[in-house]
Amino acid sequence: MPRTQTPLGLFGTEDLIGEDDRAIRDTVRAFTADRIRPHLADWFDEASIPARELARELGDLGVLGMHLQGYGCAGTTATAYGLACMELEAADSGLRSLVSVQGSLAMFAIWRWGSEEQKQEWLPRMAAGEAIGCFGLTEPDFGSNPGDMRTYARRDGEDWVLNGTKMWITNGSVADVAVVWAQTDDKIRGFVVPTDTPGFSAPEITKKLSLRASVTSELVLDDVRLPASAMLPEARGLSGPLSCLNEARYGIVFGALGAARDCLETAIAYTQERDIFGKPLASYQATQLKLADMSLELGKGMLLALHLGSLKDAGTLTSEQVSTGKLNNVREAIAIARECRTLLGANGISLEYPVLRHANNLESVLTYEGTSEVHQLVIGQTLTGQSAFR
Repeated sequence: MPRTQTPLGLFGTEDLIGEDDRAIRDTVRAFTADRIRPHLADWFDEASIPARELARELGDLGVLGMHLQGYGCAGTTATAYGLACMELEAADSGLRSLVSVQGSLAMFAIWRWGSEEQKQEWLPRMAAGEAIGCFGLTEPDFGSNPGDMRTYARRDGEDWVLNGTKMWITNGSVADVAVVWAQTDDKIRGFVVPTDTPGFSAPEITKKLSLRASVTSELVLDDVRLPASAMLPEARGLSGPLSCLNEARYGIVFGALGAARDCLETAIAYTQERDIFGKPLASYQATQLKLADMSLELGKGMLLALHLGSLKDAGTLTSEQVSTGKLNNVREAIAIARECRTLLGANGISLEYPVLRHANNLESVLTYEGTSEVHQLVIGQTLTGQSAFR
């Protein structure tokens, strides 16, 4: 019998991953197998996840803000962070979202743009999972165009007073701190908002068909009064929040491939066990053509992700390259998930198997941190020198 290979084994990608990065990846994979996967079907079905408990366990694992230096963060390579995101999302996009929002959005914003006092107050607790963060940029009427946001911060003596609404905020209802972006008389500024501040509320968004094993919320700021020290002193304009989005997008470049890999491995195993017309489904040409094509796209996406990881570790990765990775890998991942569903037939719609859960989750991943169209326009502008956003 011919020897078999895993989809990524065809590309020899293991040889491109350093020993330390591989060890971190394997640790995260073991954690998800033991702690996460046995519960995912129920969490997704019930639209409920023990976020606070998981945050502490993820803090113990060392993955919260793992690519940041100092303040209790692990200080790993960017490649190791990407591989961790891949394993987390191979379990569920909601789990990777919890980690991404915590580390790449809320923690990164404070780490990159905050004062030393803000860093000391929040980052060690967030790295340990003792405090959960969220990131308030998107609004009900402003997603791809955050520069037009309505949330406003006005000065009142030495204080700031914030009013506005944010939408589709991961971790919002369980967060201890929110990084909120608002218009001011001096461009868009970021604010570190403890969620027990009077006037702040975060009602959970329910009746979702995607990211059900994730907390998604609205943020309401009704005359939220903050001291002057709450403002992120180094962030002025859209460059602040966009730099955070680039960090999260980078994690998605790897993460989406985790969901695709899990779907493809499930489909390969299923088709080998499922008999149809007296022989395994995997023995038919139509099945093998699908599996081959999906493996090609997964492998190419992995090579792209590892290359972007090496560029980020070298300090040369550009935002346009991140857009290229996010656009390609999420687009191919959702196509793989949908194709795998067809191979599982009616079983493909059941939570007994992960493929439609992944496909549903990837509908959100396709949209958040920049829609496919936004990333296409970023690439188009880079190629032509012409902006087509307006």
